[in-house]
Amino acid sequence: MREKNWIDFKDKKKRIRKIIVCTICMGLFFGMLSCSQNSHDKEKEKENFDVSLLTQSSDLQLSGEYEAFVRLNIAFLKKAAKMKYREGKGLCYLNMAGVNVSAGNYEKARCFFNKAEKDLEHSDNAYHKATFYDDYSLYYSHLKLNDKALECNNKAFQFLKQAKKSKLAQRLLPRLYVNRGIYYAWKGWMGTSLKCFKKGNTLENSAYTNCMVAQYYLFNHKPDSAGIYIAKADEKMVNQKTTDVESLWVYYTMGYYYNEVDNRDEAEKALKKALEINIKTRHTYSSHIKDVYKALAELYKKKNDGGKAYFYLKKYMEEEGKSDAERFATMNKATEDFILEVKQESDWHKNDLPLFIALSITVLTVSGIYVRKMINRLKQKKNTLKEQTDALKNRVQTKQLEEITDLAKRNDSSFLLKFKELYPEFIKALLEINPDLENSELTFCAMLKLRFSSKEIADYTFVQHRSVQQKKYRIRKRLNIPGETDIYDFFENLTE
Repeated sequence: MREKNWIDFKDKKKRIRKIIVCTICMGLFFGMLSCSQNSHDKEKEKENFDVSLLTQSSDLQLSGEYEAFVRLNIAFLKKAAKMKYREGKGLCYLNMAGVNVSAGNYEKARCFFNKAEKDLEHSDNAYHKATFYDDYSLYYSHLKLNDKALECNNKAFQFLKQAKKSKLAQRLLPRLYVNRGIYYAWKGWMGTSLKCFKKGNTLENSAYTNCMVAQYYLFNHKPDSAGIYIAKADEKMVNQKTTDVESLWVYYTMGYYYNEVDNRDEAEKALKKALEINIKTRHTYSSHIKDVYKALAELYKKKNDGGKAYFYLKKYMEEEGKSDAERFATMNKATEDFILEVKQESDWHKNDLPLFIALSITVLTVSGIYVRKMINRLKQKKNTLKEQTDALKNRVQTKQLEEITDLAKRNDSSFLLKFKELYPEFIKALLEINPDLENSELTFCAMLKLRFSSKEIADYTFVQHRSVQQKKYRIRKRLNIPGETDIYDFFENLTE
């Protein structure tokens, strides 16, 4: 009996042990299932964060809504901090870097790139790194460092191949091809460039990608081939809801095309539309505006409208000057930072000191050579532009001078008004000598400034020669011109 009770006790103990083991196993299983579910939920939350942030940011940037763009990224920065999503913060910084590159603010862009890199360098998400290197390649392209731009573009391709399939990855791939086409074009590798543009266009087939293929053909003076892609871009712009910046590209490319085929009225319409959009979007996308100004200057030069050609050439030179200043400031800062970084890493050990000195000298030498080349190239470019500007200015002044001379000969009442526009300082100087001069006296002085003889003035104003001589005498008294001074030389030298 006692033995049977002992056996029953042992059986119960085994059953209890089995129940405990099963309970623990089930607890572990459900715990793992719960962790897995939580992990999946977190990954899904991060993915939604990325899609929402990047889609909305892109839409606002391409619409030129800078304030809304900044507010959006600040909101997502706070959201990323709450989620403890470091890579999300990095994407916000990357967005800010990208918008500053597009606006030509390269120094600020570089600061945001540095912040983005710290948050994205350890990311397991290959798409994040592909996006980072794509934006960085555009930054280097704006600085005209095309080898560095291609290097970053290659890294972006490598990481995108590793990234899982998604709408974001699908949207990035054609843009990488288009950007690569731009960098190869700047390097003069035209065949490779065209292949990249066509590959990007095959994948995306948008108004923008068709424009890029068209611009390639226009750059290589093949307007017939360009016209095919411009027609496609125009059709997509009309039938689809394109962003402001995409529409800007279409109108600019159309203007470029019409200018090439000598349809100047259509070129003017398209370029004016491009300028209108670019002024609207310049807070987020101003780097293209100088090309629009240049195209307008070339157009009006062809139309023999020297005034407008001169105006837009000046605007182009101003924008180009701003870009050059930003590029140089950024390159100088990058050189200083590199030297500082080497200095900190060396810790000033005796063995490291020669390495530091050698690296510093190398960086300074290479930077100096590059900057010197850039300066020489820019000087040549500015000299050419200055010659063009001066030539246009002279043409404008000659044309205006012909117009006011003709008005004077016809005794037109608008003569003095037009004369003031051409010689504002002359009239100002006369009134400083004698503020009480009447319009009729100012008109007479203007005709003397144009070196009309007394006989010519008499003929054009329908008065006698003697009356003109009397007017000259009165003007001498009113302006205190000495008797020994030639009146024509007085007016010629008045504003010098």
